[in-house]
Amino acid sequence: MNTAGTIDRPLTHDPQKQAPMKPSVSEPAGSATEDVTTTGANDSRQNRNREMQLIPEALARAHMHERLHEAERERQAVRLAAARRMQRRAERASLRARRALAMAVMH
Repeated sequence: MNTAGTIDRPLTHDPQKQAPMKPSVSEPAGSATEDVTTTGANDSRQNRNREMQLIPEALARAHMHERLHEAERERQAVRLAAARRMQRRAERASLRARRALAMAVMH
């Protein structure tokens, strides 16, 4: 399905790969937007628009980064709890073995 993207659903979200906007049919041919030759202002405005478009992506990336760190901390906590549980179990087994050895030596 090769349909052209719309403003709401562009073909790509990368502003540099999007096609430049064409003047609309309802707009007069010599409108003020095309006659203005302040390229510096246009470049900065375009750059600002690009940055504004990339803000949600940066926020999502930061959010996922935080979620990954949170999951890693949770996994560490689970591993630590399991290690402590195994250590207590090993200590109890060691005490039982010592008692059994002491009982065997005494009899």
